[in-house]
Amino acid sequence: MVVWCPDWSVVAALEEAEASPRSPAAVLSANVVEVCNGPARSEGVRRGQRRRDAEARCPGLLVLPTNPDRDARAFEPVLATVEDLRPGVASLRPGLLAVRAPGSWYGTEEEAAATVCQALVETGVWDVRIGIADDLFTAEQAARTAKVQSWEVVAVGGSAPFLRGLPVHVLEGDGPQGRELVSLLQRLGLRTLGDLADLPGAAVEHRLGLYGAEVRRRARGEDAALFGARTPPPELDAEVAFEPPLDSVEAITFSVRTTAERFVTQLAHHQVVATGVRIEAEAEGAVCSSRTWLHPRHFSARDLVDRVHWQLQSSTVGGSLRSAKDSGAVRAPIDRVRFLPEVVEPAAAHGEALWGAASDDLVERGVARIQGMVGFDAVRRPVLQGGRSPSARQSLVPWGERPVDLRPLDRPWPGRVPGPAPVRVFATPPAAEVVDDAGREVRVSDRGVVTGEPRRFRVGGGVLPWQPVTAWAGPWPTDEGWWADGVGLSARFQVVGADGRAWLLLRAPDGWSLEAGYD
Repeated sequence: MVVWCPDWSVVAALEEAEASPRSPAAVLSANVVEVCNGPARSEGVRRGQRRRDAEARCPGLLVLPTNPDRDARAFEPVLATVEDLRPGVASLRPGLLAVRAPGSWYGTEEEAAATVCQALVETGVWDVRIGIADDLFTAEQAARTAKVQSWEVVAVGGSAPFLRGLPVHVLEGDGPQGRELVSLLQRLGLRTLGDLADLPGAAVEHRLGLYGAEVRRRARGEDAALFGARTPPPELDAEVAFEPPLDSVEAITFSVRTTAERFVTQLAHHQVVATGVRIEAEAEGAVCSSRTWLHPRHFSARDLVDRVHWQLQSSTVGGSLRSAKDSGAVRAPIDRVRFLPEVVEPAAAHGEALWGAASDDLVERGVARIQGMVGFDAVRRPVLQGGRSPSARQSLVPWGERPVDLRPLDRPWPGRVPGPAPVRVFATPPAAEVVDDAGREVRVSDRGVVTGEPRRFRVGGGVLPWQPVTAWAGPWPTDEGWWADGVGLSARFQVVGADGRAWLLLRAPDGWSLEAGYD
């Protein structure tokens, strides 16, 4: 049995963004649509489209970032629900799972499929489709042909006839390799899996390679792929109940210390550490504060206690605890705090260095004390990310949080100024002036051509007086935001003044400014 939840990346991203599931949305990777949902497809959005093409077809498209960890976390409750019905579940990828011999535990395949559908709908998964067949590939294709909250059962020995009529584009689910093969098959005039299955096996392997031969075997209903059922994860949650409930942040923080130590100890017993933990606080039996915290290394008991304090302290108004999800005050005191590990990693990957980690711990504790005084989000550290300008390559992350959704460093980033990187980057670039020999302002044409050679420059606000340019390099033009009300054509120059200091100047449509200094 294969259970398929379509467009799972979009479903998980919309849930994380607290957006309506009916909103047209797409998950993008490298500015290309990776997954889109039904409302977006009805507007003409398709997988593989560039972002601007997708937004042109659907102006109201909600663009969401790709995050495999988020998708896997959101799919965990689905795995757990099916696992409660039948042990031996295998997660093929987020949104797709498989389990063996469904008819042996509920009498017939139809009854087993109906039971799984009902259980998943009760957990809030509305779009679930099930396929049952002799082999894994046929079961997945059967699930993809089923309707919402329904199932498709392929009779024993009926895999080959069922697959014959399917179009070859069902192979696109294999990723880039599958899409490349589909394009080749269509150019060869093969439209269905039956057309591929009828070809001689030796000729297919000679022309399409081992992957093509494997696909041919699948199309003939001879898929020998096996899957390994996962071992149910251990219960690693920890919680503490307060009787009577507590209404003081300091009292709650003091009371969770033992539970935090027990939580870390039981993780160590399983030889894992937590790098992502969700902390929930309940009032009157309902969750009133919930937040997922990330750690650059791993959480200790002291770290967890600090996070409880920060989370509840930010959820107080005038001494009363309020909900973290809205601004209304929750007058009832807290009666339960729960720690739930969301990201766990092997403890061996986080072992101490040769000389221990005492100095790191001292830094962590010092910064934690500052955060306790000025607030968690007020203490930040710079992280390097991809970008063209020096300021765009910086991202400020709260101390103790892992950076997420950063622009990748391994992209070409055309127009980026080559190294070395400047030492000082101005948060608010001051205005500047650059002129040529005749005293005319130096400009950059629409084709990136300099109208004159820079001879003198100055920076407003008394930062730098007029001085001659002894050396300069550039321009490095960039044309960002041309499809909307963006920046337009800009160009960067490196200049060296008479005092020997080097600067990075930006010529934008609205004039010159000083972006950074190399001193």
